[in-house]
Amino acid sequence: MTAPPEREVWQRGALPGVPSLLQPVAHALLQAEEEINKEMRTFPENLLWERLGGVASVGFHLQHLTGVLDRLFTYAQAHPLSEAQLHNLSLEGKENPDITVTILIETFHKQVEKSIAQLKATEEATLLEARGIGRAQIPTTVIGLYVHAAEHTMRHVGQLLVTARILKSVSSANSVD
Repeated sequence: MTAPPEREVWQRGALPGVPSLLQPVAHALLQAEEEINKEMRTFPENLLWERLGGVASVGFHLQHLTGVLDRLFTYAQAHPLSEAQLHNLSLEGKENPDITVTILIETFHKQVEKSIAQLKATEEATLLEARGIGRAQIPTTVIGLYVHAAEHTMRHVGQLLVTARILKSVSSANSVD
């Protein structure tokens, strides 16, 4: 008899300390983290920056996942991006032999922890407050930024996992030849 499949994060109940309206955001971020941990721990380092068929590399997706959470959650606090954040943005997707899969996963994990802590500290009464994105101050709200952070994260997790699986498949097929 096999064990039943583990439930997704959202099916496990409310996360302590996270406001009710932000539970779906927290669930999505934790689900992304679990899926990345499960699929990427054994991903080959030599494939990290490969761009099969012109799609973004696994390295880009892992960097971008961390960066976009950092940037959107900064905007949610009504802060401009720092020089360090802008610098990190400029490096997303650029091959760097000093960056490993493990480093990128750990960096994402730390960003998710930081993001969940921010969600816990967010008062529901502030969710409809106006916020601006970037230099142009594109209008949105606190909840708009948090929801977009969640959906954008899951979109890139899907792209990351498909890209990683295809790269591993192509790599193993080529090594058989």
